[in-house]
Amino acid sequence: MAKDTELGQASRHPPPILPPSRSRRSTDPFIVICRCFSVVTAINALLCVCANLLSAIRSFRNGSDIFGGIFRCYAIALAIFVALVETEWDFILKFWRVLDYWVGRGMLQIFVAVMTRAFPDVIWVRRDLVLLQEIASYLLLACGVIYVISGLLCIGFFKRARLQRETSRENAAKDLEELERRKRELEALLIEERD
Repeated sequence: MAKDTELGQASRHPPPILPPSRSRRSTDPFIVICRCFSVVTAINALLCVCANLLSAIRSFRNGSDIFGGIFRCYAIALAIFVALVETEWDFILKFWRVLDYWVGRGMLQIFVAVMTRAFPDVIWVRRDLVLLQEIASYLLLACGVIYVISGLLCIGFFKRARLQRETSRENAAKDLEELERRKRELEALLIEERD
């Protein structure tokens, strides 16, 4: 009888509803390294934007090098595009599938590095600008070469597989939390109906 009373009291009070646990970002070292390299590459692309922007302004101010200024404007647009690609934004990768592969991404970075390095200041009037162009172009060139070599070694495929596994694991954890929350709600409704 006492046991039935305890069960009756326990069934009247629903179990406490715990807040859903926040899904932690995976600390997979390989994914972290890849994200850090993407940040470094995006910073190098933005450095190329600065170098090309200063060169374009200088070309248009002189008035004698209009074509060089236009060339620099194209280099600016492509360098911004390289920085956006490094965010791995789905909108961009949906239309440019070749950039989802590291070899294609590396080739684009090498192209932008070559554009940044092209047409240096021959008369060496602005050595600081030439130095900025060289630093930006060689850094982005190094990132592009690393991407191409890594792509040929299928490291990009390995990264995509690990990201997909991480995403499916996070989705499964969210689904499990949702099912547990729904179960607690249904148990609480069932207890209320018994009373």
